[in-house]
Amino acid sequence: MHELILSLGDIVGSNFVFTGTTETRRFRQGYRYGEGEILAAVQPGTLVEMWRALQACHRAKVIVICQAANTGLTGGSTPASDGYDRSVVVLNTMRLRRLDVIRNGEQVICQPGVTLDQLEKRLQPLGREPHSVIGSSCIGASVTGGICNNSGGSLIRRGPAFTQLSIHARVTADGELKLINHLGIDLGDSAEAILGRLDAGELPEDIPASALLASDHEYSSHVRDIDAPTPARFNADPRRLYEASGSAGHLPVFALRLDTFAADENTQVFYIGSNDPAELETLRRDVLSGFRNLPIAGEYMHRGAFDISRRYGKDMYMYIRAFGTDKVPHAFKAKSRFDGMTEKAGLGSAVSDRLLQALSRVLPEHLPRRLIEFRDRYEHHLLLKMGSDGIQEARTYLESRFPTPQGGYFECRPEEGKAAFLNRFAIGGAMVRYRAVHPRTVEDIVALDIALPRNATEWFEQLPPHITENIEFAMYCGHFFCHVLHQEYLVKKGRDCDAIKDDILGLLAARGAEYPAEHNVGHLYEAKPSLKEFYEALDPSNAFNPGIGKTSRQFRWGKALGNCKCETAIE
Repeated sequence: MHELILSLGDIVGSNFVFTGTTETRRFRQGYRYGEGEILAAVQPGTLVEMWRALQACHRAKVIVICQAANTGLTGGSTPASDGYDRSVVVLNTMRLRRLDVIRNGEQVICQPGVTLDQLEKRLQPLGREPHSVIGSSCIGASVTGGICNNSGGSLIRRGPAFTQLSIHARVTADGELKLINHLGIDLGDSAEAILGRLDAGELPEDIPASALLASDHEYSSHVRDIDAPTPARFNADPRRLYEASGSAGHLPVFALRLDTFAADENTQVFYIGSNDPAELETLRRDVLSGFRNLPIAGEYMHRGAFDISRRYGKDMYMYIRAFGTDKVPHAFKAKSRFDGMTEKAGLGSAVSDRLLQALSRVLPEHLPRRLIEFRDRYEHHLLLKMGSDGIQEARTYLESRFPTPQGGYFECRPEEGKAAFLNRFAIGGAMVRYRAVHPRTVEDIVALDIALPRNATEWFEQLPPHITENIEFAMYCGHFFCHVLHQEYLVKKGRDCDAIKDDILGLLAARGAEYPAEHNVGHLYEAKPSLKEFYEALDPSNAFNPGIGKTSRQFRWGKALGNCKCETAIE
């Protein structure tokens, strides 16, 4: 394996091959969950380098985990702690940031390190937007990560991240590594010629339209079917499993071709509060079935989620407001290095969290007064964002519905609307922070990502006492109109997290829920049989990211070995 490390250094430069415990920490440890051992992490600087590194790893018969921003919440872009029968190399793509706008801005071609934030900024002058504009973009997530995980996003009209147009690699059943150009653009006949042209931005002047999809064109009508007994979107939905889309790392992706979306010129956020979950469900059904204009977004958060984000997500909120989302990955990188040093010194990995939390306590109040007043009055909060003609449509409806004995609303000023959404999307990091600074009372986080049927009316969870007695704090938020909910539980110290998770999942299954909804299976959820079949068809030798969805981590999925030619080709 020493020869492989030297070879990778020759390909990408020795400065971009990482082997030490401290320097590999940020590649082998997940943002929220997961950590395992790796032989090395490698960061190619061009697509050609990525292909050559992949070839070297293939010849050495090691496992490759392709990783971008490593913002996943279920450990899907980092190694598991054990169970592999081969060494693991992490191929991190965050230096591959070329982005080409094509077809008058209606589509883009993204290399695997392009982030949602980068894409949003590039499209803004064109009056266009990417699939997601907040949420994952807050923590520097990549476009490719979203596609490979069928991430849902917060925007109601656009559905899960999806495309049928990609350039990717795969290992065939007889062990041959192939580069496959399904981008819908003629770029040459050899792998290095194709990737070299993409590296240089040498694209044809007139790129033809493709009969294949570059986004989910059906979702806006799909989500309106409020009487359907199935969820609007979930990771294992066979409607949206296609090559790179939903591949969960079982295909190394070199480039994606994606649709962009016209941005709304005028927007308005309505902040709605209620103490009755049924009141919000009635609103959801009325909007989806009766509004001519679908909302841009409709984000739910429980009072407890508001509180934990306000307190434990405060420093992240203020950092983003001061420096922007594009600087968040730099902050995470610096924090990971610091945590690595404190771990090595025997001080543990939570020193940075304790320091940052102590700092946040002395910082001034960061949320607008009217948001805090609604927190005090109402248990359930809904952030409804409308655009253009939908603004007046929502205003007329809300004026006719509220106030009620249980609920009310107000129209946000621009700064209030920004603050409300940022407080909503700081929740995930706030839960991680709480766990880090309360090790004496919290065993771990049980994080569930669920999709309720579109026809469900009893959406807010009521757990039985035998479960709640084991939970220190329960957090509820989600993409309300899609019935996608994020339910996270801080389990009391010494309690069995797996048993609690299984009990809750049993209750959810009885309600017709699908899970995971948009964070993908990672190493936390068991992939359904149809999803396992999809993974095996993509990656018959189980060379890339094995073990996802609690599947086999063994070569050829633990089946008869056969012969592995370890050859390369172009298709």
